[in-house]
Amino acid sequence: MKRWQYEPAADLDQRLIERLRNFPREPDMFVYGVRSLVALIIRGLLRTYCRFEIVGEEHLRSNRSFVLVANHSSHLDTVCLLAGLPLRRLHRAFPAAAADYFFKSVPRTWIATVIVNALPFARQAHARHSLAICGELLANAGNILIIFPEGTRSTTGALQEFKGGIGALVAGRDVPVLPCYLDGAFRAWPKGSRFPRPRKVRLIIGAPRNYEKMPPDKTASAAIAAELRAAVQQLAQQHAGG
Repeated sequence: MKRWQYEPAADLDQRLIERLRNFPREPDMFVYGVRSLVALIIRGLLRTYCRFEIVGEEHLRSNRSFVLVANHSSHLDTVCLLAGLPLRRLHRAFPAAAADYFFKSVPRTWIATVIVNALPFARQAHARHSLAICGELLANAGNILIIFPEGTRSTTGALQEFKGGIGALVAGRDVPVLPCYLDGAFRAWPKGSRFPRPRKVRLIIGAPRNYEKMPPDKTASAAIAAELRAAVQQLAQQHAGG
């Protein structure tokens, strides 16, 4: 009979804030339990308070690693995308979050890591290193990466330009990329508002795309970013007023 061997987590001797900021993180059953419980509560609140609806949920039925790309105008965006995923995939889903905003103070860091399972992404310096970490995640089967290529929340609700980093990440890589449009999140919780309002929110998920045959160069990266932005815009137009 094989004997079980137990080893302490590699970050056990680090301070709490250091452990939270580390990525990749050590498995933690307590954190998994808290995250699952909060996810169930958030899903219930979204259904009742925001009448949350998912369109195109069938596109998420895959055991492969994939990327969700969406517009960004509200703090509701991330929790809505996570709420669209099966609960069993929750701990393998990693929303890319701005390191200079979500990983500075202890409260924000705790929410970003324990509740959201966010990946700290450098928007300015070290962006290439952040993209490399994203690539490593996608190389492992079953991981889900959530990216907002606009880089920051829209202050008007209008779709902004997509940055080329998303193209650099998926070009030449055999990984499905699903364009998504979040409808109503801006009306429910726009940037600058302290609390969300009871407005209907829909997550619209488009068919997956693949850019394996695109060369990983600057021109292709810009073209992929523009194509994904157009796909998100098309989802918005197709489902306008729904």
